[in-house]
Amino acid sequence: MITPTKAKKFRIRRATPTPSIAAAEPASTALPDMPVAPDPQRPTHGTPVRAPMQRQHPTEAPMIVVPDTAEDDGFGPDRYPTAAPDTVLGPTERTPEEEIAAIRAEGLTGRQLRMARRVAQRHGIEVTSDFEAVRVLRRRGIDPFQRSNILDLVVSEAQESKIQLPQTTRQTPQLPAAQQLTPERRAAEILKVQRSIARRRRRKLALLMTRLAFFVMLPTLIAGWYYFAIATPLYATRSEFVIQQAESQAGGLGSLFSGTQFATSQDSITVQGYMQSREAMKRLDRDLGFRNHWSQPGIDPLQRLAPDATDEAAYRTYKRNVKIGYDPTEGIIKMEVIAADPEVSTAFAEALIGYAEEQVDHLTQRLRADQMQGARESYADAEAKVQAAQARVLEMQEKLGVLDPISENSVVMQQIGTFEVQLAQKRLELQQLNDNAQPNAARVSGVEGDIARLQNMIGSLRAQLTESTGGTASLAMISGQMRIAEAELQTRQLMLSQAAQQMEVARIEANKQVRYLSTGVRPLAPDEPTYPRAFENTLVAMLIFSGLYLMLSLTASILREQVSA
Repeated sequence: MITPTKAKKFRIRRATPTPSIAAAEPASTALPDMPVAPDPQRPTHGTPVRAPMQRQHPTEAPMIVVPDTAEDDGFGPDRYPTAAPDTVLGPTERTPEEEIAAIRAEGLTGRQLRMARRVAQRHGIEVTSDFEAVRVLRRRGIDPFQRSNILDLVVSEAQESKIQLPQTTRQTPQLPAAQQLTPERRAAEILKVQRSIARRRRRKLALLMTRLAFFVMLPTLIAGWYYFAIATPLYATRSEFVIQQAESQAGGLGSLFSGTQFATSQDSITVQGYMQSREAMKRLDRDLGFRNHWSQPGIDPLQRLAPDATDEAAYRTYKRNVKIGYDPTEGIIKMEVIAADPEVSTAFAEALIGYAEEQVDHLTQRLRADQMQGARESYADAEAKVQAAQARVLEMQEKLGVLDPISENSVVMQQIGTFEVQLAQKRLELQQLNDNAQPNAARVSGVEGDIARLQNMIGSLRAQLTESTGGTASLAMISGQMRIAEAELQTRQLMLSQAAQQMEVARIEANKQVRYLSTGVRPLAPDEPTYPRAFENTLVAMLIFSGLYLMLSLTASILREQVSA
């Protein structure tokens, strides 16, 4: 809170004293911006107080402001010769109160008034109020609401808001003062710096172009010269073939993947590996002279095979010029054979397809042979054992004199049953005779004789079934031996039928294992060279050299930075 200051009283008099007019003028009229002597009894807060001014009537004589002091300075009413003339209001000038009232009437916001006071403080102007700050600034020709003044005020406030910590001072030698920087000298120095920067840029650009020419362009030109002028034209023969399996007639889960690429993927991969092996290369060299073809003098030195080259060098040439790929999604084997002559390329491709077909035949030949051999041996053994069982049954029939022991036993049992019935009748007849009071002795003895004879007959028949007499086996023994022989014969016959069924199943399985190599795309001789692809290979070489240069430059920059750090 700022306490308003009190202004001292002033009395106004005209330049030419006129008592009547001086008495008529009010004591409160004063000139603008007249300094006021400070009150020794009251603090002024560092701000000099301006006395309020009043405007004279335009017809009156000009007034001067004379401090109303109780003490006389000793000079009387006369002015000192060297004193400054008194300030007098013109006929069109306004008093500070009128100016402040006009500023109030403008309707300035509180933010604008505070901004005007901060602008006044920045310019070192001490004012008592915000409206006074606007008035004084306008008197000095400063617009407090101009954008540039506001930005300068913000920057100055930001700088003043920084915390100023004590800084260490260093004793620097007193150097001669620099020459005054004139606009011409400044422009010359700027031009000199720009020329130096341009010169450094030109030097760095020249070094960069030199490095690119040496590390990228020169190798690319050499590669292009080789591909366009020196490289031998090569002819590629492309072919496609697939390995198929025999159709299976059996149902179930085993037939789900039959006839698809999953059923022959293993065989296809095996064939691919064989065609890329050293064995296939040696066989092709033995049949068609692979080494001799690539050792011809007409082939360029980079692709030519030395006449006394090792097997490894020949195998590298073989892998580079015979490309075989397997597509697992479709089950197709794709082959590309490259040679310096189109006819030779076609011959190489056909020979390799023939080798692949032989390899496919050999893949399952042993498996099929093993399966059929086991089935045939099992069937032959079962057939031999059946024949042995039949021979034994025949031998027993001849030896024992019994064609069928079951029939013989049934006949004897029928006889025994008949004699048992007759024996029972005779016993009833004997009992009937003995029931008489005086039985007939002759008839009784005859019936008893019949009973005895029937019992002997039944006993002999039963003994024939169970007992051996005179080296002749009993029917029970004969029946048992015959049943064992017949059971063994039936078992061998069952085993023979199973062996025959197993052999048939083995034949079906062997037919399933059969593989066929079907050629989808036959090898045909091309009429134009396929390789080298000069433009594509040159472009690839340039990209490779550019990548190598980029990696080397980045590595060198990183190492330089690490060393300099």
